[in-house]
Amino acid sequence: MKKILLPLALMLGLSEAAQAQGNVALGLKAGGSYSTFDGQDATNAKSRFGFHAGVFANISLSDLIAVQPELVFSQKGAKYSTTDALDRLNYLDIPLSFHLNVSGLFFEAGPQVGVLLGASRETGSVSVNTKERYNDFDFGYLAGLGYQRKSGPGIGLRYNGGFTNVVQSTTAGSVTTQPRIRNSVFQLYLTYSFGRR
Repeated sequence: MKKILLPLALMLGLSEAAQAQGNVALGLKAGGSYSTFDGQDATNAKSRFGFHAGVFANISLSDLIAVQPELVFSQKGAKYSTTDALDRLNYLDIPLSFHLNVSGLFFEAGPQVGVLLGASRETGSVSVNTKERYNDFDFGYLAGLGYQRKSGPGIGLRYNGGFTNVVQSTTAGSVTTQPRIRNSVFQLYLTYSFGRR
């Protein structure tokens, strides 16, 4: 619970400070995800569909530049071409994106931290809890583009890539093995901004 409360408190603190200056827009976002595993050991991993949803605070630093912290529930994982197995990973993602805005069109990039909420492997109708197999945190980056006015609906396309491996290392005797497997996710989403405050 502490892992979730600290980022939430940080985001609320940023939003309150920016609201006091009248340059923050709060909003909601939701959409589909197309995720897989990437890396040298991600053999036979294929993409799967999921969804994501969350909240954001778009903080304007100038007419062209804004910073946007978010809290997003995000489904990730992969399915496999050689079996009917499906890995489902659920994260609380905390992206911090930097926006370049041009008349509503924006380009974004920045870092992201994911907190693993749960994981399972589904084979047919059987589901097994696999959370202990994965690391609690996932550090990565984002890049994307979209269209969002100061208030009202918007749309965006974002890529999330991982810097760190998601599977925990294993030790057998004196040999430690680290599977080279990272998250790789495309997200298409809709937003609604409630305007500057």
